[in-house]
Amino acid sequence: MILALIKVLKKRIPPFTLMSRRGTAEEKTAKSDPIYRNRLVNMLVNRILKHGKKSLAYQILYRAMKKIQQKTETNPLSVLRQAIRGVTPDIAVKARRVGGSTHQVPVEIGSAQGKALAIRWLLGASRKRQGRNMAFKLSSELVDAAKGSGDAIRKKEETHRMAEANRAFAHFR
Repeated sequence: MILALIKVLKKRIPPFTLMSRRGTAEEKTAKSDPIYRNRLVNMLVNRILKHGKKSLAYQILYRAMKKIQQKTETNPLSVLRQAIRGVTPDIAVKARRVGGSTHQVPVEIGSAQGKALAIRWLLGASRKRQGRNMAFKLSSELVDAAKGSGDAIRKKEETHRMAEANRAFAHFR
């Protein structure tokens, strides 16, 4: 009787099946925007977005791209790529509690997280700028970042300096 029950249970539950209780998260790929057909532009639009007004965010970005075209007389998409490449950090610091004290531990950043940080810094720097409207401020910041100056570049250098200063705590990872 017991052997029959064990055989039935073995048939129902295969031994050592590795199953997670929760479903695995699917990796989402960013959609591309309608005009430039670029994912980077769409990521930027989604970060400009406030209060769900996506059409306004698109207007701001496209006006900024038009201003970049007029200022530099080059492809605005290449300027955008160059700006984001210039602002993307390689390393950052993460707060880690060890033995009652908090240390700033330098950690390497992946490409996706670095890109997200770069976009956040670019938009933060352009919002702080003096200027007429957001399109003007964003275009100015993107051109400056592509040239290697500007507030967003300064933020990246500051992060790298912080990581370099706390290199002694790298073994706390």
